[in-house]
Amino acid sequence: MKKRNEVLELSFEFALEIIEFAELLESKRKFIVANQVLKSGTSIGANIREAQSCESKLDFIHKLKISHKEAEETEYWLLLCEKAPSYPNPDKKIFAKLLSIQKLLSKIISTARSKG
Repeated sequence: MKKRNEVLELSFEFALEIIEFAELLESKRKFIVANQVLKSGTSIGANIREAQSCESKLDFIHKLKISHKEAEETEYWLLLCEKAPSYPNPDKKIFAKLLSIQKLLSKIISTARSKG
């Protein structure tokens, strides 16, 4: 039986929610922010997935650090949408899921670094 990979599952679910939110932004003609949030939000999981078949521990950490940076960027775009009066607000659940991903990534990176 394959072991559950929480960060991989969570980032995949998050990407699906980001796709829906980007489509909502596009329906409101907010194309540039829709594209930015779509790219950064889906990149989180893509890099986590890529890290699963890394070539070394350093490569693994590097891919997860990229994911963490993409999560930070995604948070920025979502906050802009939340604060800009003419933009639709992202669901609070999307922020909660993003925070969970960020915490998991920080913990995994920290653990991987300490296991030298």
